[in-house]
This record gives sequence, structure tokens and C-alpha cells, in this order.
Amino acid sequence: LAERTGLSHRTLRHYDETGLLRPSGRSDGGFRLYTDEDLERLLLIRRMKPLGFSLEEMMELLQVLDGLEDAPSGPDSPRLRDELAAFIASAEERRGKLVAQLSMADEFLGMLRRR
Repeated sequence: LAERTGLSHRTLRHYDETGLLRPSGRSDGGFRLYTDEDLERLLLIRRMKPLGFSLEEMMELLQVLDGLEDAPSGPDSPRLRDELAAFIASAEERRGKLVAQLSMADEFLGMLRRR
């Protein structure tokens, strides 16, 4: 899983210890075992990191997504959809800030190259 995601074993252990990503099982030798669903979950987590989401925020989003998957039309669905919308808005705002920073970095590089 570490190779497939580009994350370190240490990061995977940390995610396990914090409860962010639990392995689906363990081998007889004690190695963590992950499913394709675990891989998808980890890829989602990995994509949140550059946007500056905290571990707590990541955990909240995963709980929202799990709740929507478990009961897409259940009694909690409207609340969960509102929470998902808030995460989307936050991700869009954070992305906008990164785009602005990238633009500034490009301007800076252009200034340096002209010298």
C-alpha cells in the first residue's frame, strides 16, 4: 500500500494509530493488510493533505462519507449532506488559495529568470 500511494510505512502506521485508516486485517506475521476500499480511502486522505486539512478534519469527512454510504437516505442524510457541502466549500476555498500561491511562485520564477 505504501508503494501504491507514495506514502511511507511510518505515515500508514501513524494513520492506524490515530484511527484515520485502520487496516482491514493482519497477516499471521502481524503485517497490516489493506483492501481496495482501504486504498481508495487512503488516496482520499492523501489528496486532502495538500489542502491543509487537519487529521481531525479528515476524520470528520471520512465519518460523513461513511454515514452517507451506510444510509444514503437515512434520517441523518440531510445533516450529512450539509456537512459534505461545507467540506466541498472549504476544499474549494483552499484550492483557490493554492492557485493564488502558485501564480505568485510563477511570477517569482519569471522575475528570477529575467535577471
